[in-house]
Amino acid sequence: MHHSIFDILEKEDLNRLTIGHDWRTGTCHVSSGKMWDHSTVWANYNKIFSTSTPLTSDAVCHGAASTRALFRKHGALDYLESVIELLRKGQHHCIDCFFDNKNNIRFMNNVHSDVLGVNNRSHALRAGGIRRHGLDEEEYEVIIDGLNLSRGMSFKNFAARIPYGGCKMTVMMEPVRLDDMGALGFLAYALDMSRAFTGPDMGFPTELADVLKEHFTRNITGGPGGPLGATGTPTAFGTYRAVRQAVRFVKGSPSLRGAKIAVQGLGAVGVPLCEHYIREGAALVVTDIDPDIVDRFCSTHQDADIEVVPPQDILFVQADVFSPCATGGILTMDLIPRLRFKIIMGAANNQLKASSREEECSLARELQRHGILFQVAWWHNLGGVLCGREEYEMQHEASMDNVLARVEQICTEHTWSNLTESHQLGITPTEHAYASAENVIYQA
Repeated sequence: MHHSIFDILEKEDLNRLTIGHDWRTGTCHVSSGKMWDHSTVWANYNKIFSTSTPLTSDAVCHGAASTRALFRKHGALDYLESVIELLRKGQHHCIDCFFDNKNNIRFMNNVHSDVLGVNNRSHALRAGGIRRHGLDEEEYEVIIDGLNLSRGMSFKNFAARIPYGGCKMTVMMEPVRLDDMGALGFLAYALDMSRAFTGPDMGFPTELADVLKEHFTRNITGGPGGPLGATGTPTAFGTYRAVRQAVRFVKGSPSLRGAKIAVQGLGAVGVPLCEHYIREGAALVVTDIDPDIVDRFCSTHQDADIEVVPPQDILFVQADVFSPCATGGILTMDLIPRLRFKIIMGAANNQLKASSREEECSLARELQRHGILFQVAWWHNLGGVLCGREEYEMQHEASMDNVLARVEQICTEHTWSNLTESHQLGITPTEHAYASAENVIYQA
């Protein structure tokens, strides 16, 4: 598809669009408008104006019928309807779009659910990361990515037992400059309007959090200057504790000594996860798209049993455990029969190539049919969101000890109960995890 929501906003001199969906009734609504002037100086956000300040004397507001008419006028109504169908398919709440045409920043807050955050007494009703996409990427694919990730955040926040709904912010823009107060002010304004707290994800430097907190908003966490530092460490720790329970379930003992573990991705999570495995005496097969990163890792761990394979080969090695720690969408129906792992459990989001709960569960059943134990990642890769909650609520008094204790308890106890209870029920751990969460998120 080559249409764009933001192209329509630009042509009509608008800067706000909301696409909403009520999963209880199946009804959808859209609205659009002009909420600020092009001359708005975003560097002044939360200095001389705030989210409640009128930013134009020429405000425009279009309801559902007139917004659809605008898309029809530009031959893009089918595109709008296809986006609405994505919300229906994933039982999402809304997509809230903010457009800064001066800097060509296309901000989307993809909201899956508010249920967990209602009446939590915080500004933020939702929690989820903020991810940058290039302006040359296909908008429709960016929307799919954002909606999938927001759905995962709803369930991850449930698994982490934190009082926030799930969302994901996707921003199509040029790489951000941390001295560009205009662009940063707009990002902060859109974030605060989104009623969410966030942390930098792919495409944004972690330093973004520190700069936004210094100049504009407290609704972002995870910067290197924050009280907790990078979130990769607790995420890796939680995944490691979950893997030990999976090995215990398969072999009767949680020990990883002598196990062969394949790890895809040696980034902020993959490296500390590998170090946990090495300390337990596991043999590793590793890969990363950056050969320099692989070389540095191997030179730092010369005494460990490490085999390096090209990125395209990691899915086809034979190993006891496969831990994906890179991009998602890697496990497809066609690929599953070729896998030679006993357990797949890693930190990457959305490891299954799916855009709905039903598709995920179908792939999980196929993995189980081929003798592979798999647990959906949001059940255990929750160290980052627990860090975010600790920093958001406690600010400079946040404690990593508190985070790690909570991560260990949840990822150990809840993984074991999920694996054993799903076995007793004759369903996959992924189906059991979803059933547990949906009783709350969808108020079943």
